[in-house]
Amino acid sequence: MPITKGFQALVDEAMTQVTTYNVDEVRARLNDPNVQIVDIRDVRELEREGTVPGALLAPRGMLEFWVDPASPYFKPVFADESKHFILFCGAGWRSALATKTLQDMGMTNVAHIDGGYAAWKKACAPMVTLAQHKAESASRKGA
Repeated sequence: MPITKGFQALVDEAMTQVTTYNVDEVRARLNDPNVQIVDIRDVRELEREGTVPGALLAPRGMLEFWVDPASPYFKPVFADESKHFILFCGAGWRSALATKTLQDMGMTNVAHIDGGYAAWKKACAPMVTLAQHKAESASRKGA
């Protein structure tokens, strides 16, 4: 069966329906307590490239389950309506699709980063290794 709508058409469609920020806009909001950056890349990408300081690591394959309160995998952070969730992936394609999906689920406080982590790195924006991220997360939790 031939594909009738390719990935690029899906991404292009999502991009017309979601809020998109550039790296500088997100970088300026890194310390805003009402903003939660969400890294949806898989663990291999995180191990290889690191992430954004303070990012919530939410793998793309689990995102809908983590967001839905009816799911056994629900993560309460996503119920905080005072937060603005800004997603990113490697290049901005998966995060555009994920942002659109979360909007379809009813979230209005969600956006994504244009160009993803590749644009973030190119702009020399702050980055941490996965090990640093884990250590910072543990210290925030008092572990």
